[in-house]
Amino acid sequence: MRPMRSTPPGRQRDKRPDPAHSDSASASGQSGVSNGVQFLTVPQELEGQRIDNYLQARLKGVPRSRVYRILRKGEVRVNKGRVKAEYRLKAGDVVRVPPIRTSEQPQQAVAGEQLRRVLEQSILFDEGGLLVVNKPSGLAVHGGSGVRLGLIEALRQMYPESPFLELVHRLDRDTSGAIMVARKRSVLLHIQKALRSSGGVGKSYLALTIGKWPRGRKLVEAPLRKNTLKSGERIVVVDGEGKPSQTRFQVEERLPGATLVSAEPITGRTHQIRVHAQFVGCPLAGDSKYAPDEVNSEFRAVGLKRLFLHSQNVRCTLPDGRKVDVTAPLSPELEAVLDRMREQG
Repeated sequence: MRPMRSTPPGRQRDKRPDPAHSDSASASGQSGVSNGVQFLTVPQELEGQRIDNYLQARLKGVPRSRVYRILRKGEVRVNKGRVKAEYRLKAGDVVRVPPIRTSEQPQQAVAGEQLRRVLEQSILFDEGGLLVVNKPSGLAVHGGSGVRLGLIEALRQMYPESPFLELVHRLDRDTSGAIMVARKRSVLLHIQKALRSSGGVGKSYLALTIGKWPRGRKLVEAPLRKNTLKSGERIVVVDGEGKPSQTRFQVEERLPGATLVSAEPITGRTHQIRVHAQFVGCPLAGDSKYAPDEVNSEFRAVGLKRLFLHSQNVRCTLPDGRKVDVTAPLSPELEAVLDRMREQG
């Protein structure tokens, strides 16, 4: 599918607006602040969101109990009327937010020019409220746990006029490839609902596994459970008391000491493909968590410096019925590894 892009705003507008003002400014320019009171106009992209969640996203550092208190006391008004916490916003609603002290937030890391250029070149699809990005390996999808800047934070800085940008699903930090980001709340809810249903959304990965993948082994069913080691490291293990998990595997190419496979997770558990491959006896090459160090060192000799797991393709249907089918090309780095291994064969 030919990429459809909306070019990020020019550098003179790189600074992302304060979230407390971004809705009204981007929607209709009807924002105003009087004696600390804010009037925010709800854009189309946020229609259907509960008022309590809307306020929580804009009043950073304010306890949720405080948000409910100002709603109960009527300090928050929608179209000049009182509303309950479960009220769902409509496009064009004007929300009155009272003066409220928020805790100071750590200064957010700023996406550098190099990262911006990489991401601008990695936009595979941008249409109908859905963005598909070919995420580079090593970039977390969001900040937190020692990560100051992730993919979603960088995209929000690149698209400051977009009132809504949220991850539809996630990828491990070391996994590269296609990831979906919603630019409309309706698109987010629609695709996430499809993700919960069987066959509603398709995600295919390309992986290099260590050793010979067993012939005829196309479906791996093994329950998975998250576990924390004494060192504090979090891993996923196959455990009878874990959550049911299924992955389809297909051999694409047999190489010296390895097998290139495509993998399609039926369920969406953490590290599912990586642990299911390990369970079969063929962990992923370059996997520092689930593959032996001595074997990974052999793959480093052919230039593999990262986990060989790539989100190759995503498929879904937009709320208006349009079909989306996007393929993310493999990085030159991983292509070079495959070429060297073919030469050895």
